[in-house]
Amino acid sequence: MNFPKTPAFDLTNKKALVVGASSGIGLGCAVALAEYGAEVTLAARRSDKLLKLKSSFVRKGWKAKTMTLNVCDVERATNLITVEGPYDILINSAGTARHSKAEDTTIDDFQRVIDVNLKAAYFLTQTVAKGLMSANKSGSLINISSQMAHVGGQERAVYCASKHAVEGFTKAMAIEFGSSNIRVNTICPTFIITEMTIPTFNDPEKRQWVESKIKLGRVGKVEDIMGAAVYLASDASAMVTGSALMIDGGWTSD
Repeated sequence: MNFPKTPAFDLTNKKALVVGASSGIGLGCAVALAEYGAEVTLAARRSDKLLKLKSSFVRKGWKAKTMTLNVCDVERATNLITVEGPYDILINSAGTARHSKAEDTTIDDFQRVIDVNLKAAYFLTQTVAKGLMSANKSGSLINISSQMAHVGGQERAVYCASKHAVEGFTKAMAIEFGSSNIRVNTICPTFIITEMTIPTFNDPEKRQWVESKIKLGRVGKVEDIMGAAVYLASDASAMVTGSALMIDGGWTSD
């Protein structure tokens, strides 16, 4: 009997660009892709941190490069990616948040969140896709979105707006780039313990609210995201595009 064969999760000979790779979810995704054989370009603002990470990757036997990148300087960032590409895999993990009540949102806070979470993510995704199309290559482009792209949250109006928009352009690009066999998806985590979220977890009232919403009864860890990154980057998800992979412990199941 001829049985179906499980598609490979192997990423050998794939070039991956991980933006926001110096910490948190981005770093976790970079490690996961490297473990499965990809040559990973670690991109972030902190060049000193990137060099240390590269050295650590190399000591593990992983393939790594670095790219000092400020995603808010969209023109420089996209030019650099164009020169260094094409990349088979993109993970957009650079992100920011300025939480406040909606009535207290300032124009500066609004603009900063939109510039990082939406504008940069949009044009970096576009740039990697254009590089793949020029090289006549397929690819997998992954935007780190959020469960807050599917629900609302207290003191998160601007953040929610930015992530809802990421879901929108991801679906539209998936439609446009599908004929080139370029897949575009999002990963939507719940609250993950990282440097950026520590202030939330240090507030007992906010932590209680978070834990009460997560059906599995615990907050997320970076490790909870890593398998999803490998799945979406690999041939195992060859028929998945325009989708949002929820890693929210059941938050959005209500």
